[in-house]
Amino acid sequence: MPIKVSVVVPVYNPGVYVEDCIDSLLRQSLPPDEYEVIFVDDGSTDETPARLDALAAAESRVTVVHQENSGWSGKPRNVGIGAARGEYVMFVDNDDYLGDEALERMYDYGVAHGADVVVGKMAGKGRGVPVELFRRNHPRATVENAPLIDSLTPHKMFRRAFLDDIGLRFPEGPRRLEDHVFVTEAYLRAANVSVLGDYVCYYHVRRDDASNAGFQRFDPGGYFKNLREALDVVEQYTEPGPLRDRLFRRWLRVEMVERMRARRLLALPADYRRELFAEMHQVVVERFGPGVASGLQPTQQVVAALITADRYDDVEAFAEWEAGIALTAVPERVAWEDGRLRVGFSAEYTSAAEPMTFVAGTAPAPLDGAPGDLAAAVAWVSADTAARFQQATADLLVRERASAAQYFQPVEFTREEVPAGDDGRVRLVLRATATVDPAALPQAGVWDALVRVRLGGWTKECRLGPAPRGARPTPPPALAGGHVVLPYWTSPHAHLALDVDRATGRLGLGTLSPDDVTTAGGRLRMPLPFHVPGDGAEAALRLTSSSRATLQVPATLSPRVSGALLEAALPLDDLRGTTWRVALGTPGPRFLALPFALRAGPGVGGVRVVRVPGPGALRRLVRRARRRLGTALGRTATRLRARTGRR
Repeated sequence: MPIKVSVVVPVYNPGVYVEDCIDSLLRQSLPPDEYEVIFVDDGSTDETPARLDALAAAESRVTVVHQENSGWSGKPRNVGIGAARGEYVMFVDNDDYLGDEALERMYDYGVAHGADVVVGKMAGKGRGVPVELFRRNHPRATVENAPLIDSLTPHKMFRRAFLDDIGLRFPEGPRRLEDHVFVTEAYLRAANVSVLGDYVCYYHVRRDDASNAGFQRFDPGGYFKNLREALDVVEQYTEPGPLRDRLFRRWLRVEMVERMRARRLLALPADYRRELFAEMHQVVVERFGPGVASGLQPTQQVVAALITADRYDDVEAFAEWEAGIALTAVPERVAWEDGRLRVGFSAEYTSAAEPMTFVAGTAPAPLDGAPGDLAAAVAWVSADTAARFQQATADLLVRERASAAQYFQPVEFTREEVPAGDDGRVRLVLRATATVDPAALPQAGVWDALVRVRLGGWTKECRLGPAPRGARPTPPPALAGGHVVLPYWTSPHAHLALDVDRATGRLGLGTLSPDDVTTAGGRLRMPLPFHVPGDGAEAALRLTSSSRATLQVPATLSPRVSGALLEAALPLDDLRGTTWRVALGTPGPRFLALPFALRAGPGVGGVRVVRVPGPGALRRLVRRARRRLGTALGRTATRLRARTGRR
């Protein structure tokens, strides 16, 4: 078979982090003979070279290239391109990993839309990734109609012939932002770029020791010299005007302004902050016209104006004010409606833990140069935020806790100015209702609810909650969309989360008793503390005898005013002669034990419901002895550690 995708992985001393990368590459749904993996070892000094050689010996789709250390990822990636045989080339870092269907989905999507570049949805485990870019699929994206410029990392799929036709390769050597130069030119010269937003293809992982190359502190002079090279690419392939200004704005916003804001700035050493600021000032004065900063959000405009005016002390003062601003999202209604969870909430910004207030009725006014002092800067931002309140937006996302995969949920919202005293000031409150469809959740896990608000000069996210304890809406578990979903409030912070297909002990089944179950006419009926859609749901009962024989009985669930009713026709002839424990088979991956058993007697329809017997006396003694032995061993280990420490 022709090779569809060549995966190029530059490698340098990844340690154990390469294992997740390797596993994900070998798990791909694309047939093994349709892709290849090229590891380019850039002079690793740990055990990685031997590990990769052993892998290549066992896996025909894996190739390893060893070379002397080049100082950065550019040369290893270029070597990988040269060795690639695939129609497309995909770049993966040795710290990261792919979704199991990433190569197949991205390749098919790229071929279907004639893409030179395919950008797959990303998730960040301990690090930020673009959000708005992946709100939806975008089969024909450009830098003009989509926020492509927000994603300049190389972890994408590139058509190999396209790279060769335009002679595109990574800058080499010990340098920064080589990916910005490469990806920017690819975007600007591609016939088409396709964005796949409905499946997480790439997982960025921040190491526990934060030793990823991108997290290391950099030399400001060298960094901003390399940044200028990315700006050179934009100038080479665009004309002066709004598009160039919009592209330049990405570097002003991400690489400069955001580094000078709030806690991100204040966490840096004082001398390093000033060194960064000095280099930023030079780039802004040297390369950016007034149209670049004018398209920023209000708070970003203030910081950009202060950088341009070379006023570091005022940048620091503004950062200290911004550091106290946070987003608060309070749940107001959480309830099931026909198999979908409706989540109502309100959201607003707070300052020093109190709701922010604004002067209503102001008109937007452009920022005329850098504000005179902190008070003037805060006053302008506040007035502009109130004036542009009708542009504010609210979203609800659900994020899977283990993988960090996140998805926007459908939402409707209104904007409300709430009076805040007798001086005419108001609070700016967004009231929203989102709909979470369990059928749209792609995997089991714990999903956290996050609120994302764009208001004035801020785009902030926070967990949904807490609600006041007495007014905390707590919907029941649900069997919906092919999943068992348990909404719950986390402890101790009382944030909303959804347990999908994993909860067992918290579903309320332990409250059932034999008295709740009827077996008239050989038909079993029992209530369940679950929500089900209006058209019901399919389920099953698994019956297990004392001899470990099993029977599976189809069942149906229909909605009731409170909970659901399960009904099943029992195979009476098969039940006779023993006691059968009962478990509920749900649309999820497991059966849930029920606290009763069935015992069939002689005669027609003779089925009794009995309580599941508890452990016998001997078993209780064994459990008690094990607990005591475990406690004693734990105490002994603690004493030994303490003695060793004293020595």
